[in-house]
Amino acid sequence: MAVYEYKARTKQGKIIKGETEGDSSQDITSSLHSQGLVILSITEKKKKSRQVRAGRVKPDEIVVFTRQLTTLIESGIPLVQGLEILYDQVKTPYFKQVIFAIFNDIKEGTSFNGALSKYPRVFSEFYVNMVKAGETSGQLPGILERVSSYIEDALSLQRKIRSSLAYPAIVVVMAIGITAFLILKVIPTFKGIFSSLGGDLPLPTQILLAFSDFARQWFLAIVVFFILGGIVLQRYAITPRGRRQIDETMLKIPIMGELIKKIAIAKFCRTFSTLVSSGVPILTALDIVGKTAGNKVLEDAVFASRKFVQEGEAISEPLARSGIFPPMVVRMISVGEKTGKLEDMLNKISQFYEDEVDTAVSGLTSMIEPIIIGFLGIVIGGIVVSLFLPIIKITQMIQ
Repeated sequence: MAVYEYKARTKQGKIIKGETEGDSSQDITSSLHSQGLVILSITEKKKKSRQVRAGRVKPDEIVVFTRQLTTLIESGIPLVQGLEILYDQVKTPYFKQVIFAIFNDIKEGTSFNGALSKYPRVFSEFYVNMVKAGETSGQLPGILERVSSYIEDALSLQRKIRSSLAYPAIVVVMAIGITAFLILKVIPTFKGIFSSLGGDLPLPTQILLAFSDFARQWFLAIVVFFILGGIVLQRYAITPRGRRQIDETMLKIPIMGELIKKIAIAKFCRTFSTLVSSGVPILTALDIVGKTAGNKVLEDAVFASRKFVQEGEAISEPLARSGIFPPMVVRMISVGEKTGKLEDMLNKISQFYEDEVDTAVSGLTSMIEPIIIGFLGIVIGGIVVSLFLPIIKITQMIQ
């Protein structure tokens, strides 16, 4: 039934306005005529769109929401009522809007996964398909528990990497800042002193002063160049070709490339295992893990493998031909397929590579620190020596 707004005149000539429900405007008109009213106008009232303003939801909030919803459903509380309870507890305004919109969609007959799929910025394709598998199998609480555990594991790996690389990043920023300060502020002061003394300056000092003059004169142009270069690179990285080229280059970087590859394989195996164990079809699972791998080269390899799997091949065979996956990973996946324990093998691979990532990050951090400190010492030491060479030369001449 729809809601109609009407304007009518009573027998006494009084104009009234109101709203009423009906299947059609003809039904409403007949009903109002039977009450002795003369219809002046009648229009169907449009439903207010529940458009949700753009925003951002942190992964931690998704984990808390999922775990709380799991607990509520396991306690026997209906999904709609559970969402209503969680709506009152959520603090983020945008997330509250999303939950409220999902709550209304489900009340109107939309499936839970269908309602979630309307907000891809909040609930990933992985999340939506897991929920769909849970609804289909009738094991929604168990599936939601797996989803929250998966997100927590992924966040834990990210935090380990970020915390390990935080110190080297800070040292690099400080090194750049100190070098820029010396070149832009300190060296020009010495230039005035050298000019008052006269005479020929040593070659390192001449080079340093020339570089300082260039940096000061073109400072704004250099800053603008790097900003524009960053914007162009960012837009190029959005395109499929640009993203693939950048990811290929990243994989070829010594040491760092191997680390990136291990992270991508660990994520691939963890996601694939979670999807397969939850009852998501293999082809759908391959489609999702390809998109969530985090590396375009690996993503293309997975999508290419998906086509061969669709034609009847085992998963391990096209993965082996791609050349991206290490032989150990391919062999373990092959064993998992033959024994019917694919998810267990994928879990073991992901755990192995997550441990490898931890070790690699720790080794990379311990190696980067002395390299950065040594580079900083050479640069700053070179600047100091170049500045003091003329003073040493003058002292020797006086003696």
